[in-house]
Amino acid sequence: MTPRILMLGWELSPHHSGGLGVACRGLLSALSKSFSVTFILPFFPNNRKESLRIISAFSSPVTPPSAYLPSHAAPLPALNSLFSRVREFAKRVSELAENESFDIIHAHDWLTLEAGMRIKRETGKPLVAHIHATEFDRTGGTGVNSHVYAIEQQGMQEADLVIAVSNYTKQLIVKHYGIPPKNITVVHNAVEVKSFPQPDSLRIAEHSPLVAFVGRLTLQKGVDYFLRAAQRVLEFYPNTMFVIAGTGDMELQLVRQAIDLGISQRVIFTGFLSNEEIRSIMEVATVTVMPSVSEPFGIVPLESLVAGTPVIISKQSGVSEVLAHALKVDFWDVEEIAHNIMSVLSYPALHKELAQNGRKNALARTWNNAAQDCINAYHSINIEHMLSEGRSQAQAFYGGLF
Repeated sequence: MTPRILMLGWELSPHHSGGLGVACRGLLSALSKSFSVTFILPFFPNNRKESLRIISAFSSPVTPPSAYLPSHAAPLPALNSLFSRVREFAKRVSELAENESFDIIHAHDWLTLEAGMRIKRETGKPLVAHIHATEFDRTGGTGVNSHVYAIEQQGMQEADLVIAVSNYTKQLIVKHYGIPPKNITVVHNAVEVKSFPQPDSLRIAEHSPLVAFVGRLTLQKGVDYFLRAAQRVLEFYPNTMFVIAGTGDMELQLVRQAIDLGISQRVIFTGFLSNEEIRSIMEVATVTVMPSVSEPFGIVPLESLVAGTPVIISKQSGVSEVLAHALKVDFWDVEEIAHNIMSVLSYPALHKELAQNGRKNALARTWNNAAQDCINAYHSINIEHMLSEGRSQAQAFYGGLF
């Protein structure tokens, strides 16, 4: 018997605003090799052909099941009144689910948890809550939105299984949401290797090295610490260029900070970039820095390493659990961030070791690995709760998994 999954997400690469859409695409593609998966999200353009079964809840019907050739990422459509839209999404998905056959509900993050809970109550099917980020990550632990927190907590409490993208996130869920550790399974994210070409020979610019930050310009990502570290580096390496690729609610504040620090001539703010443009930056950068205040995982360092560029990452990140060959710092330690940047700029041997061995680390973590981890996690759900058709069919279901 072929297991069937109803997967709920808020975005999907190449049309995404952050790592959630990239993770959903990687996991969806890998699981679809063995599973029957239907992915429902608010919006997805229907002007491209797609080999996967994707439903846009608020726009087009199911896209044609044929080859899909993405061009580049684009911002998601603006949504007025997010909480209202979340409730509307739950209602619409519930209606769509009536015409779908599935055995598992797999919901990604708080935006889809209401829909997942509603379908579970209506169908009795088990719910998997896949947590890529919590409200404590997004706010840095201050100014937590009580409504979002309530949805997260209720969703994880009602779920039959919680998947966390790292042990870092698992510990946070246990601490702030009261979910027993035994109910949480860790499934680390991965990287889409084919998106990046084989890196050329060692790249380290002697005269104008490039230090990159790629991500949303929000409190969570620690870009302000990146700028303060840049100021320190420029005192010793005045020809260094710093590029900040992304958009977010702190963009204007960060531009002003660069001016106040006296380094605006050495800092480039790119704004929103396509996937191809981001890859181009990673391929020419000397080092990529991810100084996140709280990062459940962090796919950017993996992408950077696959492109052949070494990384400096926050210890407060999930990706640090899978990378042995990366320089790791506390996000708040500006002096240490600057010191590590200068070390990579100064010592070609260090740059080479971090780039080559770090790339091996990144390549070892594929979406097929993540998919298999999810399959193993599904197995942990109570078998009596999995299929209503009876014990023999439930056993047949698990026989199809392994």
